[in-house]
Amino acid sequence: MLDKRRQGGDPGWLPVPLGRNSVDFTHEPGGVVHVRPTEPLPPYPDKLTERLLHWAEVAPDRVYMAERGSAGGWREITYAEALAHARAVASALVARGLSAERPVAILSGNDLDHAMLVLGCLYAGIPFAAISPAYSTVSADFDKLRYIMAKLTPGLVFASDVEAYGRALDAVVPADVEIVVSRGEGSRAATPFADLLATEPTDAAEAAHRTVGPDTIAKFLYTSGSTGNPKGVVTTQRMLCSNQVMLRETLAFVKDEPPVLIDWLPWNHVFGGSHNCGLVLFNGGSLYIDGGKPTPAGIPETLRNLREIAPTVYFNVPKGFEELVPRLKADDALRGQFFSRLKMLFFAGAGISPAVWKAMEDLAVETIGHRVPILTGLGATETAPFAMVCDLEHAGAGRVGLPVPGVELKLAPVNGKMEARVRAPSVTPGYWREPELTAAAFDEDGYYRLGDALRLADETDPVKGYVFDGRINEDFKLSSGTWVSVGPLRADLVSRFAPLARDVIVAGLNRDEIAILIFPDFDALARLAPGLSGEALLADPKIRSVFAERLAAAARAATGSSNRVARALLLAAPPDIDRGELTDKGTISQMAVLASRRDLVEELYAKPYSPRVLVA
Repeated sequence: MLDKRRQGGDPGWLPVPLGRNSVDFTHEPGGVVHVRPTEPLPPYPDKLTERLLHWAEVAPDRVYMAERGSAGGWREITYAEALAHARAVASALVARGLSAERPVAILSGNDLDHAMLVLGCLYAGIPFAAISPAYSTVSADFDKLRYIMAKLTPGLVFASDVEAYGRALDAVVPADVEIVVSRGEGSRAATPFADLLATEPTDAAEAAHRTVGPDTIAKFLYTSGSTGNPKGVVTTQRMLCSNQVMLRETLAFVKDEPPVLIDWLPWNHVFGGSHNCGLVLFNGGSLYIDGGKPTPAGIPETLRNLREIAPTVYFNVPKGFEELVPRLKADDALRGQFFSRLKMLFFAGAGISPAVWKAMEDLAVETIGHRVPILTGLGATETAPFAMVCDLEHAGAGRVGLPVPGVELKLAPVNGKMEARVRAPSVTPGYWREPELTAAAFDEDGYYRLGDALRLADETDPVKGYVFDGRINEDFKLSSGTWVSVGPLRADLVSRFAPLARDVIVAGLNRDEIAILIFPDFDALARLAPGLSGEALLADPKIRSVFAERLAAAARAATGSSNRVARALLLAAPPDIDRGELTDKGTISQMAVLASRRDLVEELYAKPYSPRVLVA
């Protein structure tokens, strides 16, 4: 492909309309800082389905959503068809007397039936909960799924595929609860989803739709529960609609060009299910469901889809971009298609490495002559999620920017750091049927406690925004009284060990030194030592030598005991979802691993050193 890189100078960004944040800073006694946007939040609709009605009238034949069909082509649903399906499903749900007390539970990955069921729930004002498929298909004991079902008390449970979800249905769904399925037959009677789609629209459904308002519960989003049982985040229509206006004001280009997404991000998470699905519906865009994932097994399907669908905005987690970079470098046609109409890249869920960030910028310059804006920010399931964002001038790895219009940010001193707290129409009223957890989540002024620490990127210029400074509840003190900031240290170590480590866990509470547990990336290790696998890989002298060298380099670069790692241990056993080590987002919980692998932490600190321990 022709290299379109400019001759000399900064290639600049692709000229894309983006909103800019303007804020006021107020410092109060006690060290509290308030950061408030100067621009007001524009009006937002009372319910998300107002946008479905709008686009079904304005662009009835535009593709709303599509998925791969059994023959390999795309099965598409237009906005007009989506509205018809929503009315039919809503009529079926209203007739069943479902409500917030007896909502809809969804056991399914991303597919069109799932999407149409969601639209029907939103239209009828009946809350739903899309529950992590991992709780049904990966978990061995179904404990988290059983807990959610008991707390939720659903009146209807939907499963896309009985073969995949049948065991979970038999184990946790009460006998008197209706099961609806897309395909397959199980041990229990089930209603075909096609029956819901075939329901004649009723006046009762239209009457229910008219009563839906800003405070109507749209759905319950269950957080990962990595340090306890999952919590059901109440998500209202006000949260969804206000957050989409916040997002639309930031990604201003979607006002002129409806977004086109090819997206795998799970709908049981706020990023995929609220942020991305909402962006498409609110702005009349098209979402092509990517059946792939950023894993060795899933990336071929993602590449297949990207060769056919050119996104206008591309959302992913950092691991997704890591997997994409070498494929784009190696395939001119794929790279040309990917960047052909791309306006922006956006990541969330974790920090991205500077190397991956620069690689994506360089690939854009090589292909279209400009850098494509790469944005991220800060948010949570409880904030719907969009709350803070970087502008282009100050974007970078680890930076989270400033609050968007409609969001007030409060920074309060906690354990020597500044904890971020937010107040906005997009913030949850609380956790479903958890009054004590709800009360603890908010401070005395009604700000939601994010639990994240922030610091200014530049103390002399606050307009440059904030940098993520770790999770408040993960930080600890060494025996010397020195604080260890786990989040930044963990991110730095993962970058230093890349691509050989999937993640690291930082230990050292009340100890003299920091030590780490390393979850290796066995696919990357296998490329260094072909023919070996599992524990044999970890025992291989070449593998151990590479890890030892990087551990020593990290120790040399340390500035003191707060970030010097003295020892490391490579873990053969992968993170366990049933023990809370692996969240349904695919991230690894620091606190859960330390709790469940106390014996390995003790091995790190035992003297004489275990032969398995690497010493800096």
